[in-house]
Amino acid sequence: MSATDDVRPADAAAVTWVDRYAPPGVRPYLRLARADRPIGIWLLLWPCWWSLLLAAPETGFAYPSVWYIPLLAVLFALGAAVMRGAGCTYNDIVDRDIDAKVARTAGRPIPSGQVSVVAAVAFLIAQLLLGLLVLLQLNWFSVVLGALSLVPIAIYPFMKRITNWPQAFLGLTFNWGALLGWAAVTGGLGLAPVLLFAGCVFWTLGYDTIYAHQDKEDDALIGVRSTARLLGDSTKAWLAGFYGAALLLFLAAGLLAGTGFGFFVVLGAVAAHFTWQILRLDINDGANCLATFKSNRDLGLIVFAAIVAGIITG
Repeated sequence: MSATDDVRPADAAAVTWVDRYAPPGVRPYLRLARADRPIGIWLLLWPCWWSLLLAAPETGFAYPSVWYIPLLAVLFALGAAVMRGAGCTYNDIVDRDIDAKVARTAGRPIPSGQVSVVAAVAFLIAQLLLGLLVLLQLNWFSVVLGALSLVPIAIYPFMKRITNWPQAFLGLTFNWGALLGWAAVTGGLGLAPVLLFAGCVFWTLGYDTIYAHQDKEDDALIGVRSTARLLGDSTKAWLAGFYGAALLLFLAAGLLAGTGFGFFVVLGAVAAHFTWQILRLDINDGANCLATFKSNRDLGLIVFAAIVAGIITG
């Protein structure tokens, strides 16, 4: 297969904006960064935006300007898009041999031969430099905290080789924004963002276990570990525990952050969405797993609405 062949992964949408508008030579790199599948950007971004808003009562809304939080929100959106792309690129470089053996991922740019490893490394460096540029717009505490996120990012791709709980490590990696958003606003940390971060880890444990059920047969053949393989038919019971823990930690974070009663009212809708996910999930239907996983973008919006409601009623 030549590097110019326009191949897409098996789980990608039939036609995306990349297919419609991107030049053919650029498409493999956009797919390498998963730009054609924005769900990952949303899942990375929501904890950042939750944390930004949750920090508002802590500061007494004493911002340098009315545009302070909106500008931070834009910076975090840019950072989430760039760093999600960098993370996917790094993950695909490390996992290229594994991806070639899994039906869902064999069409990714590196294992399919559309992008060489050398070109992927250069692309990764460019994305990391852009991410650093965004990070440097924040206060120095946030810059240091953001730089520390590179440690779990570097470790995560190897976890599926040595533990049955790689989804837990993804939770630690993917939700750093729950700490960073608060730090960007306040210049420090507190128990509220730590609890929010912990809740996000359990949230990720849930949704990425659902996602991993798409690959469990191939993973079993090649020896890749996951919570989907570990939990098997008990997945729904474990999801109830993961999502229940996430909900309780979100509630505790809101209490400590001083949010109003509206936050706790709207959290009822979060609980309902978690319940709906568990009830509708069919772990033996890949399309069902993917759709249920993607619904967590909407879950993020509901939590965001809960925090807004808490600020309004605080």
